[in-house]
Amino acid sequence: MTFPGGTSVTRLSVYSGTCQDGLEGGTPHLHTASTEAYVVIGGSGALQTLDVHGFRETPLSAGSTVWFTPGTIHRAINRGGLEVVVVMQNAGLPEAGDAVMTFPPEIVADAARYREAATLPAGEGAELPWASSDQGNSATPPTGEGVEDAVRRRRELAVEGFLRLAKSLSDGDPGPLRAFYDSAVALVRPAVAGWRRTWEDTVARETRHTAEVLDALERGDGTHLHSATLLEAPPEARWGMCGRLRTHDVAHPQVRSPRP
Repeated sequence: MTFPGGTSVTRLSVYSGTCQDGLEGGTPHLHTASTEAYVVIGGSGALQTLDVHGFRETPLSAGSTVWFTPGTIHRAINRGGLEVVVVMQNAGLPEAGDAVMTFPPEIVADAARYREAATLPAGEGAELPWASSDQGNSATPPTGEGVEDAVRRRRELAVEGFLRLAKSLSDGDPGPLRAFYDSAVALVRPAVAGWRRTWEDTVARETRHTAEVLDALERGDGTHLHSATLLEAPPEARWGMCGRLRTHDVAHPQVRSPRP
């Protein structure tokens, strides 16, 4: 019994630390199949986005709610304690590699190089951002590199690619962005069969269940109400692309309602 609608919910504390362009924030990336929403609960900052229409910066403060569809390259900018609740479509897909970071084109176009650049050292709270059929993470980061160093390294690499894409769009040339999209699709393509199984077991199943409930209500049948259940998914600390995360395993919640 997954979180409503097959979504996921994460608490995000956006990274500080200055990047090469003098800004603080997260690692620019896009999602190939999932829409993402930010509900800002504290601090201030901005959301920088790139798409075929160009560059945009949207201010963020407590109460801001924005969302962006697949293909929107986004970068969270921290201008003072930015705290966000992230609501993510298709729970399970982003964790399985739906996110593709904006590394320079020579890296994104090479699956092995992308895998090496994206991998974090095994350790506490290191997420697995690589899209593969087995959701593996077998690449080896630089010897002796800690998680924090690896997070900063890949952020700088993604910011470099992000700035290059933004410059091309500013110059009126969408070609590099289109090439990035093509590379992103090629990277995730091997994982799609596994994603489809995840989607069938979560979003599609929830949709079918809602249709069955509506059919029952139309008949005047409220039997499903007798199965009312309280569930909980405790938080787990992780390193994310945009910041430190408090994630929730919505696919395996703890049942709090007593069973008869």
